[in-house]
Amino acid sequence: MQGCAQCSEYTARMTTAPTLRDDITIFHNNRCSNSRGALALLREHGIEPRIVDYIATPLTAPELAELVEHLGVPVRELLRTKEAEYKALGLDQSGVSDAQLIAAVAAHPVLLNRPIVVTPRGAALCRPPEKVLDLL
Repeated sequence: MQGCAQCSEYTARMTTAPTLRDDITIFHNNRCSNSRGALALLREHGIEPRIVDYIATPLTAPELAELVEHLGVPVRELLRTKEAEYKALGLDQSGVSDAQLIAAVAAHPVLLNRPIVVTPRGAALCRPPEKVLDLL
């Protein structure tokens, strides 16, 4: 029995492995549904990004500073304010500098909000995950 052309095309797309793209990076935490969702969307679009598990391999303060600069947002926008470390470290205080915030995230990577996706078109915190589509 022969299927319709549209179904065959869909099946071919779904069975074709995504293309590895070294120019697209996702800063990923597999325990986060938003992060898993953004990664799934990339893969649905045929893209296998470079995956950085920033919990297992934390970013250094200079790497974080560069990422923040590339994103073009205030450091505070990238912090997970509901994490216990946020309050315990006093990061909720108004006098905490950007350098202190970055150092705290370098020491406690769980504080970094995710997922962050970097492509040739730009970088963004992809919450909700569909924001990744704006970068493709």
